[in-house]
Amino acid sequence: MKVALGVTGGIAAYKAAEIVRLLQDRGIRVQVVMTRAAQEFVRPLTFAALSGEKVITGMFSSGDEHQPNIDSAIEHIAVAQSIDALVVVPATADVLAHFAQGIATDFLTTLYLATTAPVVVAPAMNVNMWNHAATQANLEILRQRGVRVVEPDAGYLACGMTGPGRLADNEAIVTAVLHALGASQDLEGETVLITAGPTREKIDPVRYLTNRSSGRMGYALAEAALRRGARVLLVSGPTTVTPPGAAEVTKVESAEDMREAVLKLLPQASIVIKTAAVSDYRPKATAGQKIKHKGPMTLELEATTDILKELAQRKESQIVVGFAAETENVLENARQKLMGKNLDAIVVNDVSREGVGFDSDRNAVTIITRSDVIDVPATTKWEVAQRVLDQIARLRQQRKAAVKA
Repeated sequence: MKVALGVTGGIAAYKAAEIVRLLQDRGIRVQVVMTRAAQEFVRPLTFAALSGEKVITGMFSSGDEHQPNIDSAIEHIAVAQSIDALVVVPATADVLAHFAQGIATDFLTTLYLATTAPVVVAPAMNVNMWNHAATQANLEILRQRGVRVVEPDAGYLACGMTGPGRLADNEAIVTAVLHALGASQDLEGETVLITAGPTREKIDPVRYLTNRSSGRMGYALAEAALRRGARVLLVSGPTTVTPPGAAEVTKVESAEDMREAVLKLLPQASIVIKTAAVSDYRPKATAGQKIKHKGPMTLELEATTDILKELAQRKESQIVVGFAAETENVLENARQKLMGKNLDAIVVNDVSREGVGFDSDRNAVTIITRSDVIDVPATTKWEVAQRVLDQIARLRQQRKAAVKA
Protein backbone atom coordinates (compact mmCIF):
# COMPACT_ATOMS: atom_id res chain seq x y z
CA MET A 1 0.00 0.00 0.00
CA LYS A 2 1.02 3.60 -0.56
CA VAL A 3 0.03 6.78 1.23
CA ALA A 4 0.71 10.41 0.47
CA LEU A 5 1.84 12.26 3.60
CA GLY A 6 1.05 15.96 3.46
CA VAL A 7 3.28 18.11 5.68
CA THR A 8 2.15 21.67 6.33
CA GLY A 9 3.76 24.71 7.93
CA GLY A 10 3.49 24.19 11.66
CA ILE A 11 6.13 23.78 14.36
CA ALA A 12 5.08 20.09 14.59
CA ALA A 13 6.24 19.48 11.00
CA TYR A 14 9.38 17.77 12.27
CA LYS A 15 7.23 15.08 13.93
CA ALA A 16 6.03 13.94 10.51
CA ALA A 17 9.45 12.37 9.97
CA GLU A 18 8.68 9.82 12.68
CA ILE A 19 5.29 9.10 11.06
CA VAL A 20 7.14 8.17 7.86
CA ARG A 21 9.24 5.63 9.76
CA LEU A 22 6.30 4.13 11.65
CA LEU A 23 4.28 3.65 8.46
CA GLN A 24 7.27 2.08 6.73
CA ASP A 25 7.67 -0.29 9.69
CA ARG A 26 4.24 -1.60 8.75
CA GLY A 27 5.22 -2.14 5.13
CA ILE A 28 3.54 1.00 3.77
CA ARG A 29 5.16 3.15 1.07
CA VAL A 30 5.12 6.86 1.86
CA GLN A 31 5.41 9.77 -0.58
CA VAL A 32 5.70 13.14 1.11
CA VAL A 33 4.01 16.29 -0.19
CA MET A 34 5.27 19.50 1.44
CA THR A 35 3.67 22.92 1.36
CA ARG A 36 5.88 25.98 0.86
CA ALA A 37 5.49 26.88 4.54
CA ALA A 38 6.45 23.38 5.67
CA GLN A 39 9.81 23.76 3.94
CA GLU A 40 10.62 26.62 6.31
CA PHE A 41 10.55 24.13 9.20
CA VAL A 42 12.01 20.92 7.65
CA ARG A 43 14.06 20.48 4.49
CA PRO A 44 12.65 18.21 1.76
CA LEU A 45 15.92 16.24 1.76
CA THR A 46 15.05 14.90 5.21
CA PHE A 47 11.86 13.28 3.95
CA ALA A 48 13.49 12.10 0.71
CA ALA A 49 16.17 10.27 2.71
CA LEU A 50 13.63 8.71 5.07
CA SER A 51 11.03 7.70 2.51
CA GLY A 52 13.23 6.76 -0.45
CA GLU A 53 10.64 8.55 -2.61
CA LYS A 54 10.53 11.83 -4.48
CA VAL A 55 9.31 14.66 -2.23
CA ILE A 56 6.77 16.85 -3.97
CA THR A 57 7.23 20.53 -3.09
CA GLY A 58 5.05 22.33 -5.64
CA MET A 59 2.80 22.09 -8.66
CA PHE A 60 5.67 22.69 -11.09
CA SER A 61 9.08 21.14 -10.52
CA SER A 62 11.14 21.98 -13.63
CA GLY A 63 13.21 24.50 -11.72
CA ASP A 64 12.49 27.21 -14.33
CA GLU A 65 9.43 29.30 -13.55
CA HIS A 66 9.27 30.46 -17.18
CA GLN A 67 9.31 26.89 -18.54
CA PRO A 68 7.24 24.77 -16.15
CA ASN A 69 7.34 21.00 -16.50
CA ILE A 70 4.11 19.96 -18.26
CA ASP A 71 4.24 16.49 -16.67
CA SER A 72 4.31 18.12 -13.24
CA ALA A 73 1.14 20.03 -14.05
CA ILE A 74 -0.86 16.80 -13.96
CA GLU A 75 1.26 14.98 -11.38
CA HIS A 76 -1.38 15.56 -8.71
CA ILE A 77 -3.77 13.41 -10.76
CA ALA A 78 -1.23 10.58 -11.05
CA VAL A 79 -0.50 10.68 -7.32
CA ALA A 80 -4.22 10.91 -6.49
CA GLN A 81 -4.87 7.72 -8.46
CA SER A 82 -1.90 5.79 -7.02
CA ILE A 83 -2.40 6.28 -3.29
CA ASP A 84 -4.47 4.25 -0.84
CA ALA A 85 -4.80 7.14 1.62
CA LEU A 86 -3.95 10.82 2.03
CA VAL A 87 -2.59 11.74 5.47
CA VAL A 88 -1.81 15.28 6.62
CA VAL A 89 0.55 15.72 9.59
CA PRO A 90 0.43 18.36 10.94
CA ALA A 91 -2.75 19.85 9.51
CA THR A 92 -2.80 23.62 10.06
CA ALA A 93 -5.93 25.74 10.35
CA ASP A 94 -5.13 27.09 6.89
CA VAL A 95 -5.05 23.71 5.13
CA LEU A 96 -8.18 22.55 6.97
CA ALA A 97 -9.98 25.66 5.69
CA HIS A 98 -8.79 25.02 2.13
CA PHE A 99 -9.95 21.39 2.32
CA ALA A 100 -13.35 22.30 3.74
CA GLN A 101 -14.02 25.03 1.20
CA GLY A 102 -12.57 23.21 -1.80
CA ILE A 103 -9.91 25.81 -2.49
CA ALA A 104 -6.97 24.38 -4.45
CA THR A 105 -3.97 26.69 -4.45
CA ASP A 106 -1.03 24.24 -4.25
CA PHE A 107 -0.18 20.57 -4.81
CA LEU A 108 -1.55 19.33 -1.47
CA THR A 109 -4.93 21.08 -1.68
CA THR A 110 -5.27 20.07 -5.33
CA LEU A 111 -4.38 16.48 -4.44
CA TYR A 112 -7.10 16.48 -1.76
CA LEU A 113 -9.74 17.40 -4.34
CA ALA A 114 -8.40 14.93 -6.91
CA THR A 115 -8.20 11.80 -4.77
CA THR A 116 -10.98 9.41 -3.87
CA ALA A 117 -8.80 7.65 -1.27
CA PRO A 118 -9.55 7.93 2.47
CA VAL A 119 -8.22 11.11 4.10
CA VAL A 120 -6.77 11.42 7.60
CA VAL A 121 -5.84 14.77 9.14
CA ALA A 122 -3.96 15.37 12.40
CA PRO A 123 -4.44 19.04 13.33
CA ALA A 124 -1.88 21.00 15.34
CA MET A 125 -2.14 24.71 16.13
CA ASN A 126 -2.50 27.37 18.79
CA VAL A 127 -5.28 26.66 21.30
CA ASN A 128 -7.28 29.75 20.30
CA MET A 129 -7.01 28.84 16.62
CA TRP A 130 -8.22 25.33 17.43
CA ASN A 131 -11.16 26.61 19.47
CA HIS A 132 -12.15 29.27 16.93
CA ALA A 133 -15.64 28.80 15.50
CA ALA A 134 -14.33 28.89 11.93
CA THR A 135 -11.86 26.04 12.56
CA GLN A 136 -14.48 23.94 14.32
CA ALA A 137 -16.97 24.56 11.51
CA ASN A 138 -14.39 23.47 8.92
CA LEU A 139 -13.64 20.34 10.92
CA GLU A 140 -17.33 19.47 11.09
CA ILE A 141 -17.62 19.85 7.30
CA LEU A 142 -14.66 17.53 6.82
CA ARG A 143 -16.04 14.95 9.25
CA GLN A 144 -19.35 14.92 7.41
CA ARG A 145 -17.45 14.24 4.21
CA GLY A 146 -15.76 11.22 5.75
CA VAL A 147 -12.40 12.75 6.64
CA ARG A 148 -10.90 11.10 9.75
CA VAL A 149 -9.76 13.73 12.25
CA VAL A 150 -7.16 12.69 14.83
CA GLU A 151 -7.96 15.08 17.67
CA PRO A 152 -4.97 17.03 19.02
CA ASP A 153 -3.76 16.49 22.56
CA ALA A 154 -3.96 19.12 25.27
CA GLY A 155 -0.86 20.45 26.99
CA TYR A 156 1.87 23.04 26.86
CA LEU A 157 2.13 24.43 23.32
CA ALA A 158 5.10 25.91 21.46
CA CYS A 159 3.46 29.35 21.61
CA GLY A 160 3.62 29.23 25.41
CA MET A 161 -0.10 28.66 25.95
CA THR A 162 -1.71 25.58 27.47
CA GLY A 163 -4.69 23.69 26.05
CA PRO A 164 -5.76 21.55 23.08
CA GLY A 165 -3.76 21.97 19.90
CA ARG A 166 -0.67 19.81 20.36
CA LEU A 167 -0.20 17.18 17.65
CA ALA A 168 -1.66 13.81 18.66
CA ASP A 169 0.59 10.95 19.73
CA ASN A 170 2.32 9.23 16.81
CA GLU A 171 0.73 5.85 17.52
CA ALA A 172 -2.75 7.41 17.54
CA ILE A 173 -2.07 8.89 14.10
CA VAL A 174 -0.68 5.64 12.71
CA THR A 175 -3.63 3.67 14.12
CA ALA A 176 -6.03 6.06 12.37
CA VAL A 177 -4.14 5.58 9.10
CA LEU A 178 -4.26 1.80 9.42
CA HIS A 179 -8.00 1.92 10.07
CA ALA A 180 -8.42 4.11 7.00
CA LEU A 181 -6.48 1.51 5.00
CA GLY A 182 -8.60 -1.29 6.41
CA ALA A 183 -5.57 -2.81 8.11
CA SER A 184 -6.76 -4.47 11.32
CA GLN A 185 -4.36 -4.65 14.27
CA ASP A 186 -5.66 -8.04 15.39
CA LEU A 187 -2.16 -9.53 15.61
CA GLU A 188 -0.75 -6.83 17.84
CA GLY A 189 1.47 -8.37 20.51
CA GLU A 190 2.08 -11.54 18.50
CA THR A 191 5.45 -12.67 17.16
CA VAL A 192 5.01 -14.47 13.85
CA LEU A 193 7.77 -16.76 12.56
CA ILE A 194 7.50 -17.22 8.78
CA THR A 195 9.63 -19.36 6.48
CA ALA A 196 9.73 -18.49 2.79
CA GLY A 197 11.36 -19.35 -0.52
CA PRO A 198 13.23 -22.44 -1.69
CA THR A 199 16.31 -24.13 -0.28
CA ARG A 200 19.44 -25.12 -2.21
CA GLU A 201 21.26 -28.41 -1.66
CA LYS A 202 24.78 -28.38 -3.06
CA ILE A 203 25.94 -31.02 -5.52
CA ASP A 204 29.30 -29.37 -6.12
CA PRO A 205 30.59 -25.76 -5.89
CA VAL A 206 28.55 -24.66 -8.94
CA ARG A 207 25.48 -26.93 -8.94
CA TYR A 208 22.61 -27.50 -6.53
CA LEU A 209 19.16 -29.05 -6.17
CA THR A 210 16.30 -26.61 -5.70
CA ASN A 211 12.68 -25.93 -6.71
CA ARG A 212 10.53 -23.27 -8.33
CA SER A 213 9.45 -21.41 -5.20
CA SER A 214 9.83 -17.63 -5.59
CA GLY A 215 9.18 -16.75 -1.94
CA ARG A 216 6.36 -14.35 -2.88
CA MET A 217 3.73 -16.09 -0.74
CA GLY A 218 5.86 -16.03 2.40
CA TYR A 219 6.89 -12.43 1.84
CA ALA A 220 3.25 -11.40 1.31
CA LEU A 221 2.39 -13.06 4.63
CA ALA A 222 5.27 -11.24 6.32
CA GLU A 223 4.10 -7.85 5.05
CA ALA A 224 0.46 -8.56 5.89
CA ALA A 225 1.34 -9.70 9.43
CA LEU A 226 3.37 -6.52 9.99
CA ARG A 227 0.45 -4.37 8.91
CA ARG A 228 -1.78 -6.23 11.34
CA GLY A 229 0.50 -5.29 14.23
CA ALA A 230 2.72 -8.37 14.61
CA ARG A 231 6.42 -8.64 15.05
CA VAL A 232 7.71 -10.74 12.15
CA LEU A 233 10.69 -13.12 12.12
CA LEU A 234 11.29 -14.07 8.46
CA VAL A 235 13.57 -17.01 7.64
CA SER A 236 14.14 -16.95 3.90
CA GLY A 237 15.82 -19.17 1.38
CA PRO A 238 17.44 -17.63 -1.74
CA THR A 239 14.99 -15.31 -3.50
CA THR A 240 14.97 -12.04 -5.46
CA VAL A 241 11.93 -10.68 -3.60
CA THR A 242 12.58 -7.65 -1.35
CA PRO A 243 11.48 -8.31 2.24
CA PRO A 244 9.39 -5.78 4.22
CA GLY A 245 11.70 -3.31 5.92
CA ALA A 246 10.40 -4.00 9.42
CA ALA A 247 10.74 -7.79 9.23
CA GLU A 248 13.65 -9.37 11.12
CA VAL A 249 15.20 -11.41 8.31
CA THR A 250 17.44 -14.45 8.58
CA LYS A 251 18.90 -15.57 5.24
CA VAL A 252 19.56 -19.29 4.80
CA GLU A 253 20.48 -21.60 1.94
CA SER A 254 20.09 -25.29 2.72
CA ALA A 255 17.35 -27.23 4.46
CA GLU A 256 19.63 -27.78 7.45
CA ASP A 257 20.39 -24.03 7.60
CA MET A 258 16.67 -23.35 7.70
CA ARG A 259 16.06 -25.99 10.37
CA GLU A 260 18.72 -24.51 12.65
CA ALA A 261 17.43 -20.95 12.18
CA VAL A 262 13.80 -21.89 12.79
CA LEU A 263 14.49 -23.95 15.92
CA LYS A 264 16.59 -21.11 17.32
CA LEU A 265 13.77 -18.59 16.80
CA LEU A 266 10.88 -20.86 17.81
CA PRO A 267 10.91 -19.91 21.54
CA GLN A 268 10.25 -16.27 20.58
CA ALA A 269 7.28 -17.06 18.34
CA SER A 270 3.60 -17.31 19.21
CA ILE A 271 2.60 -18.16 15.63
CA VAL A 272 4.56 -20.18 13.05
CA ILE A 273 3.69 -20.12 9.34
CA LYS A 274 5.86 -22.38 7.24
CA THR A 275 5.51 -21.47 3.55
CA ALA A 276 9.06 -22.40 2.52
CA ALA A 277 9.45 -25.09 -0.13
CA VAL A 278 12.18 -27.08 1.61
CA SER A 279 14.06 -29.70 -0.38
CA ASP A 280 12.95 -33.20 0.60
CA TYR A 281 16.30 -34.66 -0.45
CA ARG A 282 19.93 -33.61 -0.64
CA PRO A 283 23.01 -35.24 -2.18
CA LYS A 284 24.47 -37.82 0.18
CA ALA A 285 27.92 -36.47 -0.65
CA THR A 286 28.92 -33.03 -1.95
CA ALA A 287 31.86 -32.79 -4.35
CA GLY A 288 34.61 -30.40 -3.31
CA GLN A 289 35.37 -29.50 -6.93
CA LYS A 290 33.21 -29.05 -9.99
CA ILE A 291 32.16 -32.46 -11.34
CA LYS A 292 33.71 -32.95 -14.80
CA HIS A 293 31.88 -36.09 -15.93
CA LYS A 294 30.32 -35.69 -19.38
CA GLY A 295 28.47 -38.97 -19.56
CA PRO A 296 25.58 -40.39 -17.52
CA MET A 297 25.86 -39.90 -13.77
CA THR A 298 24.02 -41.36 -10.79
CA LEU A 299 23.35 -38.99 -7.91
CA GLU A 300 22.71 -40.66 -4.55
CA LEU A 301 20.28 -38.73 -2.35
CA GLU A 302 19.29 -38.81 1.30
CA ALA A 303 16.22 -37.36 3.00
CA THR A 304 16.36 -33.99 4.74
CA THR A 305 14.75 -33.44 8.15
CA ASP A 306 11.01 -32.74 8.12
CA ILE A 307 11.22 -29.26 9.70
CA LEU A 308 7.47 -28.73 9.92
CA LYS A 309 6.92 -32.01 11.75
CA GLU A 310 9.76 -31.26 14.16
CA LEU A 311 8.34 -27.78 14.83
CA ALA A 312 4.91 -29.19 15.62
CA GLN A 313 6.46 -31.75 17.97
CA ARG A 314 8.40 -29.06 19.83
CA LYS A 315 5.63 -26.46 19.98
CA GLU A 316 4.25 -25.43 23.35
CA SER A 317 1.48 -22.84 23.01
CA GLN A 318 2.32 -21.77 19.45
CA ILE A 319 -0.13 -21.95 16.58
CA VAL A 320 1.61 -23.82 13.75
CA VAL A 321 0.42 -23.53 10.15
CA GLY A 322 1.89 -25.46 7.23
CA PHE A 323 1.73 -25.01 3.47
CA ALA A 324 1.48 -27.93 1.04
CA ALA A 325 1.96 -27.90 -2.72
CA GLU A 326 0.16 -30.87 -4.27
CA THR A 327 -0.50 -32.14 -7.81
CA GLU A 328 -3.06 -34.88 -7.08
CA ASN A 329 -5.44 -35.96 -4.29
CA VAL A 330 -4.95 -32.43 -3.02
CA LEU A 331 -7.39 -32.29 -0.10
CA GLU A 332 -6.81 -35.88 1.00
CA ASN A 333 -3.04 -35.41 1.12
CA ALA A 334 -3.41 -32.10 2.95
CA ARG A 335 -5.66 -33.59 5.64
CA GLN A 336 -3.16 -36.39 6.20
CA LYS A 337 -0.40 -33.83 6.74
CA LEU A 338 -2.59 -31.76 9.05
CA MET A 339 -3.20 -34.72 11.36
CA GLY A 340 0.08 -36.58 10.88
CA LYS A 341 2.20 -33.52 11.67
CA ASN A 342 -0.04 -32.22 14.47
CA LEU A 343 -0.70 -28.86 12.79
CA ASP A 344 -3.32 -26.29 13.71
CA ALA A 345 -4.01 -25.53 10.05
CA ILE A 346 -2.65 -26.29 6.61
CA VAL A 347 -2.87 -24.25 3.41
CA VAL A 348 -2.85 -26.37 0.29
CA ASN A 349 -2.65 -25.42 -3.38
CA ASP A 350 -2.71 -27.43 -6.58
CA VAL A 351 0.52 -26.42 -8.29
CA SER A 352 -0.43 -28.29 -11.46
CA ARG A 353 -2.85 -25.45 -12.26
CA GLU A 354 -1.63 -22.84 -14.75
CA GLY A 355 -1.27 -19.23 -13.65
CA VAL A 356 -1.25 -19.76 -9.88
CA GLY A 357 1.29 -20.93 -7.31
CA PHE A 358 4.92 -21.05 -8.41
CA ASP A 359 6.33 -18.14 -10.47
CA SER A 360 3.09 -16.17 -10.17
CA ASP A 361 1.72 -13.23 -8.20
CA ARG A 362 -1.57 -15.12 -7.88
CA ASN A 363 -2.62 -18.17 -5.94
CA ALA A 364 -5.67 -20.32 -5.23
CA VAL A 365 -5.69 -22.28 -1.99
CA THR A 366 -7.77 -24.24 0.47
CA ILE A 367 -7.26 -23.51 4.17
CA ILE A 368 -7.95 -26.57 6.32
CA THR A 369 -8.23 -26.42 10.11
CA ARG A 370 -9.39 -29.11 12.53
CA SER A 371 -12.98 -27.88 12.11
CA ASP A 372 -13.22 -25.86 8.88
CA VAL A 373 -12.39 -25.96 5.17
CA ILE A 374 -12.12 -22.55 3.51
CA ASP A 375 -11.70 -22.26 -0.24
CA VAL A 376 -9.90 -19.17 -1.54
CA PRO A 377 -10.42 -18.87 -5.33
CA ALA A 378 -7.67 -17.53 -7.57
CA THR A 379 -6.63 -14.09 -6.34
CA THR A 380 -3.48 -12.15 -5.45
CA LYS A 381 -1.02 -13.65 -3.00
CA TRP A 382 -1.59 -10.54 -0.87
CA GLU A 383 -5.29 -11.41 -0.56
CA VAL A 384 -4.44 -15.07 0.15
CA ALA A 385 -2.11 -13.87 2.91
CA GLN A 386 -4.94 -11.85 4.47
CA ARG A 387 -7.33 -14.82 4.35
CA VAL A 388 -4.73 -17.07 6.00
CA LEU A 389 -4.14 -14.50 8.74
CA ASP A 390 -7.91 -14.16 9.24
CA GLN A 391 -8.05 -17.87 10.08
CA ILE A 392 -5.02 -17.65 12.36
CA ALA A 393 -6.58 -14.72 14.23
CA ARG A 394 -9.76 -16.79 14.61
CA LEU A 395 -7.78 -19.77 15.95
CA ARG A 396 -6.05 -17.49 18.41
CA GLN A 397 -9.36 -16.11 19.67
CA GLN A 398 -10.80 -19.62 20.03
CA ARG A 399 -7.78 -20.70 22.03
CA LYS A 400 -8.01 -17.68 24.34
CA ALA A 401 -11.71 -18.30 24.88
CA ALA A 402 -11.05 -21.94 25.74
CA VAL A 403 -8.43 -20.92 28.31
CA LYS A 404 -10.86 -18.50 29.96
CA ALA A 405 -13.56 -21.16 30.06
